[in-house]
Amino acid sequence: MNQIRRWQRILILSLLLLSVLAPIVFVSNRLKSITSVDRGEFIEELSDITYKTDDLRLTAIEQDEEGLKEPQRILQDQEFNSVVSSNSSDKSNDTVQSIERDKTSFLSEIDGGNNHKTKEEQAVISQQTTLSSNAEVKFPARDIQLKRKTEFRPPSGKSEKNTRVQLERATDERVKEIRDKIIQAKAYLNLALPGNNSQIVKQLRVRTKELERAIGDVTKDKYLPKSSPNRLKAMEAALYKVSRAFHNCPAIATKLQAMTYKTEEQARAQKKQAAYLMQLAARTTPKGLHCLSMRLTTEYFTLDHEKRQLFQQSYNNPDLYHYVVFSDNVLACAVVVNSTISSSKEPGKIVFHVVTHSLNYPAISMWFLLNPGGRASIQILNIDEMNVFPLEHPKLLMMQNSSDPRIISSLNHARFYLPEIFPGLNKIVLFDHDVVVQRDLSRLWSLDMKGKVVGAVETCLEGEPAFQSMDTVINFSDAWVAQKFDPKACTWAFGMNLFDLKEWRRQELTSVYLKYFELGVKRHLWKAGSLPIGWLTFYGQMYPLEKRWNVVGLGHESGVRARDIEKAAVIHYDGIMKPWLDIGIEKYKRYWNVHVPYHHPYLQRCNIHD
Repeated sequence: MNQIRRWQRILILSLLLLSVLAPIVFVSNRLKSITSVDRGEFIEELSDITYKTDDLRLTAIEQDEEGLKEPQRILQDQEFNSVVSSNSSDKSNDTVQSIERDKTSFLSEIDGGNNHKTKEEQAVISQQTTLSSNAEVKFPARDIQLKRKTEFRPPSGKSEKNTRVQLERATDERVKEIRDKIIQAKAYLNLALPGNNSQIVKQLRVRTKELERAIGDVTKDKYLPKSSPNRLKAMEAALYKVSRAFHNCPAIATKLQAMTYKTEEQARAQKKQAAYLMQLAARTTPKGLHCLSMRLTTEYFTLDHEKRQLFQQSYNNPDLYHYVVFSDNVLACAVVVNSTISSSKEPGKIVFHVVTHSLNYPAISMWFLLNPGGRASIQILNIDEMNVFPLEHPKLLMMQNSSDPRIISSLNHARFYLPEIFPGLNKIVLFDHDVVVQRDLSRLWSLDMKGKVVGAVETCLEGEPAFQSMDTVINFSDAWVAQKFDPKACTWAFGMNLFDLKEWRRQELTSVYLKYFELGVKRHLWKAGSLPIGWLTFYGQMYPLEKRWNVVGLGHESGVRARDIEKAAVIHYDGIMKPWLDIGIEKYKRYWNVHVPYHHPYLQRCNIHD
């Protein structure tokens, strides 16, 4: 009998144990089946309920005992103004009421068709639908997701598509808004808060750091992290609390004025420093180009004397197309020569004269020994071995009001001695070493210049990117200058110029240049450089070329149009942002990079790459 009672006791205990363990096992299996998406929705719903409880008061309405319903959340009018979002003004009363009607009808459907509502529920709905048009109503994430599942969206019309396109174009509005909030927060942090508000300051500082980490270096809204909207709302709430802590508006205004003045002073100092560093970068030879020159120079002096000379051809034949470039830059010369030859329809008729000085003569000579111009002829000349300059000319160059070695270089002013350098030629095209040739130039040789000496593109049309006036670089307050020249005379550009050397010799313009140059250096009549003295030397002797022959403005932010660059015969990187420098403008560099042989072993050894 005792054994039977013991087995009954064991059976009862087993049933009790089973009744306890079965629900636990069932619940654990159920939790394992929940996917990551479900967990994310649960977390999102939970965060949506608990977020910003200090600023948004949640009101739970008691439900009937018939069934358990979600708590209704409403925005209190007195608390709502503190957390108005930046985009809440775009919502209307009609939109809010329609959303409430959809939400009410849907909840009634899923509740089993029970349309009987308590007085409390009706009060909640009526209060929600009477919110002002600038209020932003928030629903739990679960309601929003269910609403999306049952909502039918008809095909978007043409006007909706246009609106969608306009919204997609405004891709940086949120980024600008976030940056404005950060600036506003920093302004408050720089002010002394009245009273004991250390907790508010601490909170604002935390929100600022969070928002700075969220935005980083982002420039487009689509790259913002998903947490940025929530952090922006938290920042708005913190800014509202800080704004309520200030009561002395005149003191705040005075502090802000001082901050503005200090910021302006810092901006001016930064601009001056940036301009100086830009000029310094423009004068400095990049490490890769210096390496290239050194390697080529070393290779040149290892050659026998007989092998150092290029193949001698007829360099003085006036029936050929003669081009000249004055440069001390190996890579720049290579681009000018390569682009001219590759764009020519008759490269066999091209004779290229590269004029440099003694320091770079070995490197440039070695480059063209390794890379001859095919059927074109290339001549390398050393300006220091020519007796074309007057004895006092080097001294006058040093007297110019400039510390830039490029401006006071003899190569910069050698262009005014073209008839003496090439006595056997009648016409020649002068290139600056910062140009790229994109079209065949053979038509230039058949132009009738009508007795003018220089053919150039005009730069005197106001509103054009290349506009220049004489009075910006020439001192017309001097009586001699004002009497001899017109400040409104049309200016023109260097870079690509056609010279009639026969007419130049007849008018003896080299003597005119020497006279004006000596006078201008002693009396400081113009800014240093070859362009102002060129305008005066060839005053009244310019034959205007079509604009497409020489498009300028690629060496600075001039706003030159892309279609003008594509149609141009020659493009000129005038300015300090040369394409071989790191400060060059990226969108213009590609036209220059096309003609750079980056695959060349010497360029690869010197780490010169695109």
